[in-house]
Amino acid sequence: MTNRKKTNKKKKHSKIIKRLWIIFGCGWVFTGLFFVLISLGWLGFMPSFEELENPKTNLATEIISEDGQILGKYYVENRSNVPFNQLPQNLVNALIATEDIRYYKHSGIDGKALARAIIGTITFSNKGGGSTITQQLAKNLFPRETDRTFIGIVFAKLKEWVVAVKLERNYSKDEIIAMYLNTVDFGNMSHGIKSAAKTYFDKNPHELTTEESALLIGMLKAPTRYNPRRNPENALNRRNTVLGQMHKYDFLTDEEFTTIKNIPIDVSKFKLQDHKAGTATYFREFIRKELTQWAKDHPKPDGSHWNIYKDGLKIYTTINYKMQTYAEEAVKEWVVNNLQPEFFKHWKGHKNAPFYRINEKETERIMTQAMKNSSRYKDLKKAGLSEKEILKNFNTPCSMWVYDGKDGEKDTIMSPWDSIRYMKSFLSCGLLAMDPSTGKVRAYVGGVNYEYFQYDHVSLAKRQVGSTFKPFIYVLAMQEGEYYPCTEIPNLPVTIEQPNLPPWTPKNSNDYKEGQMVTLSEALANSINYISAYLMKRCGPDAVIHQVRKMGITSEIPAVPAICLGACELSLYEMVGAINTFNNKGIYIKPYFITKICNSKGTVLATFTTKQEQALDEISAYKTVRLMEGVVQSGTGVRLRYRYNLDMPIAGKTGTTDNNSDGWFMGYTPMITAGAWVGCEDRAAHFRSTALGQGANTALPIWAIFIKKCYQDKTLNLSKKNFDLPQDSTLQTNLFNCREFNSTLAK
Repeated sequence: MTNRKKTNKKKKHSKIIKRLWIIFGCGWVFTGLFFVLISLGWLGFMPSFEELENPKTNLATEIISEDGQILGKYYVENRSNVPFNQLPQNLVNALIATEDIRYYKHSGIDGKALARAIIGTITFSNKGGGSTITQQLAKNLFPRETDRTFIGIVFAKLKEWVVAVKLERNYSKDEIIAMYLNTVDFGNMSHGIKSAAKTYFDKNPHELTTEESALLIGMLKAPTRYNPRRNPENALNRRNTVLGQMHKYDFLTDEEFTTIKNIPIDVSKFKLQDHKAGTATYFREFIRKELTQWAKDHPKPDGSHWNIYKDGLKIYTTINYKMQTYAEEAVKEWVVNNLQPEFFKHWKGHKNAPFYRINEKETERIMTQAMKNSSRYKDLKKAGLSEKEILKNFNTPCSMWVYDGKDGEKDTIMSPWDSIRYMKSFLSCGLLAMDPSTGKVRAYVGGVNYEYFQYDHVSLAKRQVGSTFKPFIYVLAMQEGEYYPCTEIPNLPVTIEQPNLPPWTPKNSNDYKEGQMVTLSEALANSINYISAYLMKRCGPDAVIHQVRKMGITSEIPAVPAICLGACELSLYEMVGAINTFNNKGIYIKPYFITKICNSKGTVLATFTTKQEQALDEISAYKTVRLMEGVVQSGTGVRLRYRYNLDMPIAGKTGTTDNNSDGWFMGYTPMITAGAWVGCEDRAAHFRSTALGQGANTALPIWAIFIKKCYQDKTLNLSKKNFDLPQDSTLQTNLFNCREFNSTLAK
């Protein structure tokens, strides 16, 4: 070969090499430029620095008790964030061992894992995935586009890499792990580790054991397939696979691995975090409406409105978790487990059960109205059926699930019409407890089961209050200075003239000391109607209404004498607040529920207090306390002492409407004021006898069980001190002028 040819060959070879380097360089430049354009968002959405600093996820709003327990949540996704320092090390180890063992060595993209995944794909061998934890977080925070073509998938993967690198630059490794565990889905409406720990084990994340952590991490691969409730065998195998990975990478010793993998899965505390289930369901629904209005009235700095389902607000309430639990237990123990079976037994075999003393026409009206309010009726109506066809449908037996009277449902054959009557046969109730001096609501139970009976009998329902209204008449009379707890009044019929109405003459419910002189204390203790009418005649309805308005009652009250026997419809919320005025030395303090609202980062957005008003003088309030103590010591509330053995100072008043449709007990100790109501949804449904239907038998036991549980819990620090005497130098002359009452006080 001549030198010229050799030279030309070298030049040609050099040109090829040069071109290859140019192509190679241009490829790198193009790739770099491509990634720069992706990073800048010129080739599609790319999160900004601000969005990386504050990634938007749907965070559940948490309802928190005063003692730090989560009562429930409002959410689109049941998700709450938890910081890294609240994650157990065994959970972090399980995640790294299973998902990304080189996590602390790479910067968002693991080249070795990626190469292994590519080779595995080409050779059809399972070499493991190539996505790092950071990449998975990027995918969770900023989901891919829906383009599922090859080009679209590759482009989305490249964007995922860019986001992963950016996340690594903006956050520490520990922060990324926390963010990842806060965004993943664990099934059963549990988004994030905090919700998952609560749902499956009723725990906070830091309380998770190694086997529980391994189970949850194992579920991340396929939440349904490895769900311990639906597929326990799959879940166990997957959990042990995770434990095997932890053992492989020396997070577990041989002995630990052998021991833990043989522990059976325990999800006995599984509880779906549904808004219809859990603790304080009625309370959560009540404040949901309040919070929705607050969110509308208090915009964010940028002018947008807070969203209680997505913004992760923290709602700090006045509820005491233990007292709320005891209140719900009291309702279940008495109403659900005792009174309801008694009610069914009481009505068994009676044709028109549970309706009493109403004719067929009235029964038909109640049932028809209930039918028309049902979703079944509305669906049939929408489908175009005539009234005759709908009625036939409602009277045709079919298979259905109905509430079983306790905590679940039962499968039965019943016509929809009969199912309406069946549901009308359930008793409902309300219980509200508050701190006497602060107004903080400590427990709130609006019914027996929120899933089946969603009407709130604390704040929404208004029922006749019966004799629980009588203390308001007594205190008004005593404020004038003429009457004292020991003042004697003849127990005789009283007739009161009424403008444009016939004269009104009430009757006593029994003949206790009829025709004799009785003290006010004795009269209230035995709920004597003649004495209440006597005092009403002296005071007048308008003065009574004016008085109770100062004690927080806002509902409409007819200006008629019969209100002295409770012929007015009030809510339990109003009654508890008003009765508490006696316990709070004559100062009305409005019961309230929320102390503060914070955003997801803990910044306080709003704080709340309550209003107070001097509704009574302190001496008159104390006189009424002494009167109401008599109800418990020797009157209609005496079973608190002999049946429930409550030994703390108690003042209270029972109440029962004429037909036994409403049973009440309002009572207080120096530490707690509480009220309870029991009745059916329809007032025509009730016990047929006063012995069973009176407030002393229906409502008082709920109050008693609740108070007993509270005082038995020493962590609540409820003292058994006496009611405070008024601080007044003229106590003996202004408070008591009867030897009998002074001797009672001395005892």
